[in-house]
Amino acid sequence: MPAPTQSRTSADRVIRMRELTGRIGLSKSEIYRRIQAGTFIKPISLGPRAVGWRESDIESWLASLVRRGDGV
Repeated sequence: MPAPTQSRTSADRVIRMRELTGRIGLSKSEIYRRIQAGTFIKPISLGPRAVGWRESDIESWLASLVRRGDGV
């Protein structure tokens, strides 16, 4: 069987809530509050009771905070 031609980069990863909270320093409730307010990325559905966020989307969101001068 031939080897895959593309390897997954870290930006393609899907991050679950536990990793997300540790990475950005916001609580789960604050993340969902910001999603409702439209100031945070909506998650993607992984199944009936599972969501995650694309790592590339999180990196872009963090970079936008730095550009604006906002803290997390």
